[in-house]
Amino acid sequence: MTVAAIMTLDKIHAGIPLYQQIANHLILHIRRGTLPKGYRLPGSRQLAKQLGVQRGTVNAAYDELVIQGWVKAMPRSGFFVRNNLPDVSPQHWRQEDTEALPYPEKTAYGLQQMDHLQLPLIKGLPGLAFNDGFPDLRLAPVQALGSHLRSIMLKPVYRRLLSYGNVEGNDALRVELSQYLNETRGLNTTPAHIFITRGSQMGIFLLAQTILRPGDNVIVGQTNYHVANASFVHAGANLFRVPVDKQGIDVDAIAQLCAQQPVRAVYVTSHHHYPTTVTLGADRRINLLALARKYGFAIIEDDYHYDFHYDSNPILPLASADTDGHVAYIGSFSKCIAPAFRVGYIVAPPNLLQVMGRLRRIIDRQGDSLLEQAVADLLKEGEIQRHLKKVRKIYQDRRDAFCRRLHDVLGDAVVFDPPAGGLAVWAGFDPAISLPRVAARASKSGLYVSDGTVYNPPGINLNSARLGFAALAPEEMKQAIQILKESLQP
Repeated sequence: MTVAAIMTLDKIHAGIPLYQQIANHLILHIRRGTLPKGYRLPGSRQLAKQLGVQRGTVNAAYDELVIQGWVKAMPRSGFFVRNNLPDVSPQHWRQEDTEALPYPEKTAYGLQQMDHLQLPLIKGLPGLAFNDGFPDLRLAPVQALGSHLRSIMLKPVYRRLLSYGNVEGNDALRVELSQYLNETRGLNTTPAHIFITRGSQMGIFLLAQTILRPGDNVIVGQTNYHVANASFVHAGANLFRVPVDKQGIDVDAIAQLCAQQPVRAVYVTSHHHYPTTVTLGADRRINLLALARKYGFAIIEDDYHYDFHYDSNPILPLASADTDGHVAYIGSFSKCIAPAFRVGYIVAPPNLLQVMGRLRRIIDRQGDSLLEQAVADLLKEGEIQRHLKKVRKIYQDRRDAFCRRLHDVLGDAVVFDPPAGGLAVWAGFDPAISLPRVAARASKSGLYVSDGTVYNPPGINLNSARLGFAALAPEEMKQAIQILKESLQP
């Protein structure tokens, strides 16, 4: 039997280079003993002819075998299976290890419980879901992204991206993002003000760890983004909660707290407060910046849904009016494209970014340089801008249809204000309705809806939930609202 006869190559669909397929086959038969120690492999010209491949392909396979130690090359003699083959069998280092033992299920030592990290994990769920406000994955520009990623992988000019890069993010993306944010958010940045993260949650964590010290006081909304709360507590900070009304976080209450004790930071979701979706009024923005200048605290501005505004031009971020270096501005592409698209950013003075870079250096080293380059290309060519313009209209139509149908079908059982932007409705349920019970019933009928507990401040039951509408096509929306109605019945 010839060596070629023991190989089966897939020259079309395998996705594995032919030289690697040849090398893998030879390794398999060397390990099995089909090709014994000392065996002389056929010449590359001969094997190439038998397999119907280029001679260079066989030479590349033989070179791979030499590098891995399976074969040795003898000048003017050919390639031979080595007598001392690589040791590929694991060796037990204890005599009693005669069979595989199960890996432990628990540590032999105690762990810090960190109860503040016991947070619900919202996943992408199959079937119908009133999610937390996610985009419709079916609308994501995957073809454009895939095309750019492929181009990056194939062009030699991009090979530098396979090595280590800037801890603050891909330089090309920082350039494009600076220009994009200046144009869309009224900022006045340079690339030195941009720090790329793996989503906004990483940005919140890095800011908490670099701005805060144990014992610092942080002001948040009475109901607030639970991940941000956990990040601040994890940094050792004390949380002070202030009311949120239809004009956003209560800045007068912030002023009262500042007059009573030192405040290190205020966290706001200014454009669409999480979870209530209300917009922080212009007068409150002015007053909040004035308080920051007076008392010297940092403002962490999380603008997670800025790109989706429907009724009018959006109010520019606090960061657009900050000339003193009080605001650290957070954004992300995860909410406007897809949650798995882990590219976010922080805009802040360079000295803060440098400190964050030192922290990031020991936990993540850098982001995904290839993905970040693809995003830079998408921004430069206007692909992301065109995508946002298209889906903004789709999501506005879905918001309008959702709010109409929610009111027509559920009536007074659910109270809400149509949001001016974002991808979710903040819905308050009649006090006689148990939201956890509704969520359990809906789940049995194939619909996910939050039980509302994640949004509750300590000791308060809001009996409210975010109902994400953006990921629901019209027929799915009708079906979901009908299931919700049936789940409200006594």
